[in-house]
Amino acid sequence: MLRVLILFALLISLAAFPVGNTLSADELPVTAKRDGVKPRNVVFILTDDHRYDAMGFMGHPFLETPHLDSLAANGVHLKNAFVTTSLCSPSRASILTGLYTHKHRVIDNNRLVPEGTIFFPQYLQRAGYATAFIGKWHMGAQSDNPRPGFDHWVSFRGQGHYLPPTPDYTLNVDGKRVKQQGYITDELTDYAVNWLEDQQDSDKPFFLYLSHKAVHGRFIPAERHLGRYENEDLSFLPRGEGVTAEKNAPRWVRDQKNSWHGIDFSYHDDIGLDTLYRRYCELVLSVDDSVGRVLDQLKKMGIHDETLVVYMGDNGFMWGEHGLIDKRVSYEASMRVPMMMQCPELYEGGQVVDKVIGNIDIGPTVLHAAGLQAPDYIDGQSFLDLPNTPEMAWRKNFLYVYYWEKNFPHTPTQFALRGDRYKYITYYGIWDTDELYDLIKDPGEKHNLLHDPEYKSVAIEMERELYQQLGAAGGMDLPMNRPRGRSLNKRLEAVGGKTAAPFPAAFVVEEPINRRAPVRSERAKQ
Repeated sequence: MLRVLILFALLISLAAFPVGNTLSADELPVTAKRDGVKPRNVVFILTDDHRYDAMGFMGHPFLETPHLDSLAANGVHLKNAFVTTSLCSPSRASILTGLYTHKHRVIDNNRLVPEGTIFFPQYLQRAGYATAFIGKWHMGAQSDNPRPGFDHWVSFRGQGHYLPPTPDYTLNVDGKRVKQQGYITDELTDYAVNWLEDQQDSDKPFFLYLSHKAVHGRFIPAERHLGRYENEDLSFLPRGEGVTAEKNAPRWVRDQKNSWHGIDFSYHDDIGLDTLYRRYCELVLSVDDSVGRVLDQLKKMGIHDETLVVYMGDNGFMWGEHGLIDKRVSYEASMRVPMMMQCPELYEGGQVVDKVIGNIDIGPTVLHAAGLQAPDYIDGQSFLDLPNTPEMAWRKNFLYVYYWEKNFPHTPTQFALRGDRYKYITYYGIWDTDELYDLIKDPGEKHNLLHDPEYKSVAIEMERELYQQLGAAGGMDLPMNRPRGRSLNKRLEAVGGKTAAPFPAAFVVEEPINRRAPVRSERAKQ
């Protein structure tokens, strides 16, 4: 207990560091070395809004991703990978800290990273690694200044731009303003390949964090890919079918279909779901090219087989499921992400891991590959040995949180527990139904079982477990932000914008159910 209190006090003190103060290597919590683990080179590639099944090897009808496919064929597909919050900044903060969202406090895309926050690459630096961050940071308002943990830095403010918006638009390269020359996915890959080349004659192991803007909207593919999928059949896309009050789908979900994040009024435009999806798929092609170039560079350096390469998305993306687009929500297409890793010296190709992996596990896994133990305060755990030791102890359920944003008022605060079979979702501050799904029988999450008597014990147990995990992780107090920006709260009249969705069927009764009201009791006496 004393150890827990000391660690908690340490985290509080780190979060209270004054502006401009960062931790030196000597001030970091101690990380023990792992016996017998050879420090490996690690390449971590992160993309934005790449959903879990938008790759060729996942059975996509037309998307061509030979290099992403090769990571799974030559390595391991972690098929049940999830994020703690399906939103850019919170997810990226969880990756870099190994902490749940309510701990690192980056609860939305406007929140600054608290001063003194420790990023796991700082431990790598202290262990003698060369480290580089190249790409989208997106934590800390409009600043693109270098952050702790990285020897080499290439980034941009906020979301950045696929193409330079002006001739004078710049990136931040090691603290200097350098003009963006062309298409950002290709340019970031250029920087990454060049940095890898510089490590050829170094005696240090390295860690490269390549963080793409793609495939985030606005969906602007590279010119060479634009129109590639213009004539593909998109009839497989869902359009919110089967999400009804009769099946106890939440009211807010059905109302959101006509919103900024709904398919009836997507981004408050009339461009339509099909056009958006075509451009999205074409964006994935430049990411696949990037992965191929990085793998080729490792081969040129003669270190391909010994290097751990990990690929993942920062959050998923809805393309018509429940009538929605974008992310934030607790449904599978939103919180589930692609994740593959390869290291031929460690893994036989073609392996599939079914265990539930989280973005909080990236830091501990990279530290493990570097021969280091993750500090005790970190919430995640290493999955480096999981493919070769499938019987090892692992989590049964994964905790998900999302906190309401005034900018996007149609999505409420929500907490979810995702297990191997069932998912439980609860909401805060909204008059609507919670949800329970059997993911084996109902992978599309259309049949809410919360009100089914046969599943009452499952719902009670998952609710108990969810709040137990929240409490143990210090998440019972809701973090809040001061609203920034405009509220995207409009609806389109032509598709029922003036009418709210009906309540879930389980909420509607035909006659009074309270027979013990005070007035009724007084009448009985008379």
